[in-house]
This record gives sequence, C-alpha cells and structure tokens, in this order.
Amino acid sequence: MKNLYIFCFLSLLYTSTFAQFDSQLLFHWDDSTIVGSSAYNNAYNEIWGLNINNSEIAIIGSTSGTHFFDVTNPQNSTEVAFLSAGYTGPGVIHRDYHDFNGYLYIVCDEGSSSTLQIVDITNLPNSINTVYDSNALFTKAHNIFIDTSTAKMYACASNNAMDVYSLHIPSSPTLIYSYNSVGHVHDAYVRNDTAYLNCGNQGLRVMDFSMVNTFGDQPQQLATLISYPDAGYNHSGWLSDDGTIYAMQDENHGYDIKILDVSDLSNISVIATFNSGVDSQSMAHNGIIKGDLLYVAYYHDGLRVFDISNPNNPIQVNSYDTYNPNNHTSYRGAWGVYPYLNSGNILVSDMQSGLYVLDMSNSSTPIVNIINSKHNIYPNPANDIFNLSGHNGDLLEIYDFSGKKVMMQSLKKSINSFSAKDFKSGIYLYEIKNNGISTEKGKIIFE
Repeated sequence: MKNLYIFCFLSLLYTSTFAQFDSQLLFHWDDSTIVGSSAYNNAYNEIWGLNINNSEIAIIGSTSGTHFFDVTNPQNSTEVAFLSAGYTGPGVIHRDYHDFNGYLYIVCDEGSSSTLQIVDITNLPNSINTVYDSNALFTKAHNIFIDTSTAKMYACASNNAMDVYSLHIPSSPTLIYSYNSVGHVHDAYVRNDTAYLNCGNQGLRVMDFSMVNTFGDQPQQLATLISYPDAGYNHSGWLSDDGTIYAMQDENHGYDIKILDVSDLSNISVIATFNSGVDSQSMAHNGIIKGDLLYVAYYHDGLRVFDISNPNNPIQVNSYDTYNPNNHTSYRGAWGVYPYLNSGNILVSDMQSGLYVLDMSNSSTPIVNIINSKHNIYPNPANDIFNLSGHNGDLLEIYDFSGKKVMMQSLKKSINSFSAKDFKSGIYLYEIKNNGISTEKGKIIFE
C-alpha cells in the first residue's frame, strides 16, 4: 500500500526533460582549450564573487589559474583578468578563494610548486595586482575561510590539520595557531571567532578562537558532533544569518544534507535531513545560506535551492542543471555557488562546463503551506486515494521525474478523488493550470 506525501511550493524547478521554472541563464563561459584534471577531468573548480567599484566580478578557478570576469551586465560579460599559478595542468583539482579588506586570497591543494597568492583587487574591473606569491607559509591548502570580523584566515589541510593566520597586515599573514586535535580539517566556517570545522570522517568540531591572537594562545572546544543520521565524510557547512542554523554536507553518494540547530552549542541536534530527489546516488558538495535560502552545488544535479525558513522542513524551490550525468557515482558537475552579488544574480562553477551566471530571483517567492494552498490536497499521508479541491477551468498535470506526463485531468469545482495505486513509487511533479496559465506547482512522493 502506497503512502502519499505532498510538498507544495510556488517556484519548483526540475532540470531534466521537464521544463525549468523560475530560473534564467544570463551568461555561460567555457574554454575548451583548458585541460581537465587527470583525476576527474575537471577543468574548473571553485567560484567566488566580488561587489567592487560599482561592478560585479565572478572569479573561477581552473587547472590553468584564476579567471576574473566582469558580470555587471551578464549578457555582455567579459574576462578582465587572468592570474596563472605556481602549479598548473592536469594535476590540479582544487583551488579556493576568499577576500578580505581589498585583497583576494588564493590557494591550491595540489603540487609541490603551489603557493599562497594574495591579489590586490581594489582596481577591478580594470586590473589586478599580485602582492604576494610564495610558499613561505605553506605550499598547499584544501580550503581557506576568512573571519572578516577578526581578521583571521583559516587554512584547512595545509601544513597541519588547520592553521590560523592573522591578517592584521592583509598582505603579510602571520601564523598564530596550528590545530591538530583531529587528523584532518576539510573545510571551516568561522564567524566572530567561533569556528565550525568539518573534519571528514571525524565529524564536526566547534571551536572558540577568541583567545588566539598570538602564537601559543589556545582555543576552546565548544562542541562535537560525530554520530548523526547519514554520518559520512563531513565535508562543509554554512551558518545562517542569525547564527541558529547550520547546514552541513557529508560528501558521500546518496547521503542527505543536514540542518543542525546550533542555538545551544551544548546541545547540537540534527533537525532535518533532505536531498535533491533526483537519484539515489546524488551527492551534495558545497552549500551557502543567504537569508532563508540554502544554495547547494550538487555535483551531477547542478545547483539546488532550498527554502529553510522552516528549518524542520526544508523545501526545494529552484534549481539549474549544469551537467548531464551519465553516472551519479562519479565526481562531476556543479562544484561551487556564490549568491552574494548585489544584483541578486547567482554564480555557479561546474567542474566540466565552466562559469554560469543565473537569475533565480523567483527563488525568494514565499512558500505556500499545504493547508493554505489554493488547492487543498489531502489526506497527508494517504493510503489508497488523494483528494484535490478544484476550481472551474483547472487542469491537473502530473509528471514523473523523467519529465514524462503520466496524468492529465480536468478538475471539478468540488472535491476530486484520485487513486494513489495508479502510480509507481517515486517522486512526481504536478502542475495546475487555469486557461493555460500555471497557477500552482508542487511535488508528490508516492511510496
């Protein structure tokens, strides 16, 4: 016997043969001359963005170095600068970026000739100026994060599990602490000296670095989270604007994204788990929270956007597929996302296909609760039937996740009843139209 779960939202987007809703590609760049890595055939890696001098700049890493694009007018985007690196070519997989006080910090995770690069970005979009390019502090780092409120840079998986540098002189970082309480720190999110450390197979650590200002000072451990649903390789996370919610990705095929309640660090709890709903082997990579939206670079599934205004029940509200998968078990597709341009446009990097600038402004459309939706679908859950209240002229269409239309039915003004037994188990999309105009979209899951 099947159960039916219905999640209603106004801005649902599906990215296969089913039409894309509420997203628009504004600009795409891909240079076929750039060699892919020998590991994953990824010519590209991380994305970053800048709002500077009344311009919007997209920054994307490649096996060749770092590319700077003026995307202020997306349809007329141009590459305005390029910076080569100490290590280039098919051995490169990862680069990472963060900016602070007029400087961009660049690291690479591969190669004995890699360096920390610091670039003066204050003259963009006209030019850049490299002020530091050296391996004196470290050669490689997997990721960096800068706590702009305290001028500290956290270099993950560099000389140690993680090293902390003072940026009080931005062009001349100074080492103040080496963290080795775990074997590996893959990534970090830090705000006001509170650091959320993604420690791979050793879970999540939360540390207080407020007392770490000179070498020899010691941080304080505030919390750990090792055992939780779908615990795997703890990869990355992002803190909500109010500091109460932490969205976390475990980089394992088929593992859910987690929403953590971190309002009380003595009692961290996972309050929601969810995924893209595309494939049983789908895997999230990097996520960023802006307002009530969680933007996730979801490898094969492209960019996925979730409304987390109710953190106990995240709802997918938008997406854009950057990669057509052949095998979800590989590491390909959307790598990173940057949602902080002043225009509201979204930057995405795809490992194989480059830079995307997207208009996803309708992702902020308020979510309609099932109880208050235009069409009351019930019961929820249901066993044998589901009921749908209709209006004159309404047409119900249901699609499977391949994009095939599996049902089309006119609705009566009164209550309409349909058999759940007519559908195979899985995720379906529905759309209600009136006189050819879409009035409601949603997702239906038959189990």
